[in-house]
Amino acid sequence: MLDRPAPGVISLAGMGRSSKSRGRGKAGSAAGRRSRGLRGLLARGLRLAGLGVLAGLALLLAWVALYRVVDPPGGIYILQESRRLGGVERQWVPMERIAPVMARSAVAAEDANFCLHWGFDMVEIRRALDAGAGRGASTITQQVVKNAFLWHGRSWLRKALEAALTPMVEALWSKRRILEVYLNIAEFDTGVFGVEAAAQHYFNRAAADLTARQAALLAAVLPAPQSRNAARPSDFVNRRARAITDGAATIARDGRADCFGG
Repeated sequence: MLDRPAPGVISLAGMGRSSKSRGRGKAGSAAGRRSRGLRGLLARGLRLAGLGVLAGLALLLAWVALYRVVDPPGGIYILQESRRLGGVERQWVPMERIAPVMARSAVAAEDANFCLHWGFDMVEIRRALDAGAGRGASTITQQVVKNAFLWHGRSWLRKALEAALTPMVEALWSKRRILEVYLNIAEFDTGVFGVEAAAQHYFNRAAADLTARQAALLAAVLPAPQSRNAARPSDFVNRRARAITDGAATIARDGRADCFGG
């Protein structure tokens, strides 16, 4: 027969097993509490991050909406140039005081499909990818976002913000407003910003009085304003201006200037 503990006598082996079981239970309970605590902290962190992103997007949206009716005072780049040069030439004018041929010339030169896309020209993006880094594909809307809201440079942060702001601008502004802002903050020479200042600087006349030839010359300097001169055009700028004149006439005929009243 098996020996059994006498009544009232506690088995030492049983006590050992019971103590180990209680120890494992306490350890498991503590680990569970730590795991739940970490999950709670992670969930709160994710919620706060989500709220931060939403708040940031709301602020950007409000900023974009403000510039729909308020003329931008300039951007970071204009401020930097003003400090560097001790001042810049710039005078805001509404679209009604800009020659229609100037608007058409800028679109023909920089973004011929301006009226057809929603801020990103996928056809030009594919062509730029095929051509390599030497070809740009920024639309007028993207350039407005860069000049009015952001800074110049090739950082991933700027590109990400540009990608977020561009559809906001397209959704909240009219195409005419986008082009108006563009023509008033684009750089046409060192320290010369906006088409009114450029018309006075190069041709001693108002933007409203620009001829087709003068408008094409101004549009021709836009990609490289610090190395091209509209008043003393090089052979390349002259050729480019002739092509822009033809392009401006083309978009007027085929309806690609209709969205901004061109």
